[in-house]
Amino acid sequence: MESFQREGDVRIPAGCAISSMFSKTGRKFSGEGMIKSISIMHDRSNGLGGGFAGYGIYPEYKDFYAFHVFYDSDDARHITEDFIDEHFDIVNLSKIPTKKNKNITDEPLIWRYFVTPLPTKLAQSQLEEDEYTVRCVVKINTHIKGAYVFSSGKNMGIFKAVGYPEDVGRFYRVDEYEGYAWTVHGRYPTNTPGWWGGAHPFGLLDYSIVHNGEISSYDANRRAIEMYGYRCTLQTDTEVITYMIDYLHRKQKLSLEECAHVIAAPFWSTIDRMNEDKKREYTYLRNTFSSLLINGPFSIILGFDGGLMALNDRLKLRSLVAAEKNDMVYFSSEESAIKIIEPNPDRIWYPKGGEPVIVTLNEGVEA
Repeated sequence: MESFQREGDVRIPAGCAISSMFSKTGRKFSGEGMIKSISIMHDRSNGLGGGFAGYGIYPEYKDFYAFHVFYDSDDARHITEDFIDEHFDIVNLSKIPTKKNKNITDEPLIWRYFVTPLPTKLAQSQLEEDEYTVRCVVKINTHIKGAYVFSSGKNMGIFKAVGYPEDVGRFYRVDEYEGYAWTVHGRYPTNTPGWWGGAHPFGLLDYSIVHNGEISSYDANRRAIEMYGYRCTLQTDTEVITYMIDYLHRKQKLSLEECAHVIAAPFWSTIDRMNEDKKREYTYLRNTFSSLLINGPFSIILGFDGGLMALNDRLKLRSLVAAEKNDMVYFSSEESAIKIIEPNPDRIWYPKGGEPVIVTLNEGVEA
């Protein structure tokens, strides 16, 4: 007699899990809560990628870029270190501390460098410090075989690997770091491979992205952003979101709200119903940056210096929950992932599609 599986017998998750915590007063807390939050969504991952981003974790080096780098070999490390030494003053370098975990295997060499651009090189480049650093990071990632700078911001760091996120957190000992903001991702790759470089978060300077969903417009978005000097080399669609945010926010000086209105732009029919001022603004953004509109289901959490932004696609095809408790703000794929670390939030809500929720440090608070 044949047996049939019924709906509900097997859970098919919506693919990937994201979560975050943020203190508006700048209060520091360890990554332990993020490990607990993401572990409750274990079944949304499949062990092919996990990662964390922490902000405010390097106060003693807060004025220096923190390069986190994967290497396939010592040769790649030596070549990269020669390049970094030629372009930056290295004030500290070391292996990133890890703790052996039986579920994390085939790890590359993982190093950390605190650096600042060499004044003579920066002056010769005639670039601003951030742009100089971005170009150096892109050159390492595209020209040095076996090397990948996966985190390059100031006073923040990304920690990622192949594995379930709770194992990744223990591997990197994120419970020993303290920051005012944390994001975390559990990966369920569908169209792209699971490998160390392809795990989330993706970062450039102080921007980091964790993403649940699929970008059906990836090829168009990638071709558009690569016209401005970026290179998408990591075999995953999420990488392009980070570069788009960097381009729109840092280089084009759009506000984060305007960035959200570009990548999750309203339908033209919705714009037509707006008042004249809003219609003019949204029409300008859609026409000017049309190639950076993201199509497909997604929910993302953007980390940046001093804040977080959570955003759904305009149809809200992926889950996203927000909550508040005193000075704390939480975003997650599931309500349960918030309540495991804050059982009694003052407020909990489900942001509308295409409408960003942006939280920043209170006025006067330094990151």
